[in-house]
Amino acid sequence: MNGAWVPLCQAKAEFFRMLGHPVRIRVLELLQDGPLPVRSLLSAIEVEPSALSQQLAILRRSGIVTATRCGSTVVYELAGGDVAELLRAARRVLTDVLTGRHALLAELREAEAGAGGVAAAGSVAAAGSVAAGDSVGAAS
Repeated sequence: MNGAWVPLCQAKAEFFRMLGHPVRIRVLELLQDGPLPVRSLLSAIEVEPSALSQQLAILRRSGIVTATRCGSTVVYELAGGDVAELLRAARRVLTDVLTGRHALLAELREAEAGAGGVAAAGSVAAAGSVAAGDSVGAAS
């Protein structure tokens, strides 16, 4: 068996870990529309400057964004168009996943209405909390 795929898989895993923070995702979403100065990112994201600085440094080190200094202003932009496409693809996948979960929730609710049983109600409550949690995560 060829182990050559292991380094590539590790690199991909590290890449997706780098994306694994809500502030970094929000920065990338904002930069899809074009370069932005740090002050604009701060006002849009509403985090402490030090927290944003830390997340921008991670994105910069990974090479996914670039920074340009103009006087005292630092402007960030996406390093390439593929990043924007990746974010669009992630949104499509997430939409499909959440749509499937909401369809399951509706099906469970219908089963509860038909059965009227305690077991069905418990299942609906559990599914509802999962779906509600996913919906909150999708909005960020």
